[in-house]
Amino acid sequence: MNIKFRLMRSAAMACMGLMLIFSLSCSDTKPPDMARKTKDPAAPDFSLKNLTGQNFKLSSHKGKPVLLIFITTWCPTCRSEIPHYKSIYETYGKRGLEVAMLDIQESRETVSRFTSKHQIPFTILLDERGDVAGSYGIVGVPAMILIDRDGNVLSREYMAMDMLLETTLGKK
Repeated sequence: MNIKFRLMRSAAMACMGLMLIFSLSCSDTKPPDMARKTKDPAAPDFSLKNLTGQNFKLSSHKGKPVLLIFITTWCPTCRSEIPHYKSIYETYGKRGLEVAMLDIQESRETVSRFTSKHQIPFTILLDERGDVAGSYGIVGVPAMILIDRDGNVLSREYMAMDMLLETTLGKK
């Protein structure tokens, strides 16, 4: 891994860690409970087109866990996290995890060039008007939301996602 990539990733992770600490200290939010004793609300259903124009409907994936990754092509942190997203897909995709990257408010052509350049192996969806991001309350990117097999939001905690995936789908 080159030094520039490592520095960018370290800076991005440090910023996200500080944002998490700040948000936890400024609210009543508690760290994610890995045991999840109560059901979280149902994930808002949506239907979006992928890069080839086919529909992806979230509710048709019920019975499988789904990881939604919200990004934009111009976001430096989104770009630096692509190897991490690929690693998640390679590790947990074969264990039943459906991974869908939702690009917010960008053209098909821009997203197509981006995904081709970065050789993204999982589903890419176009949230052209930002409606789906809005329904999930996304205010910044990158953002990840894990949906359980029953269609409920399991976690919105970006920094805890790796541990939660490992707990839910098994160790690497």
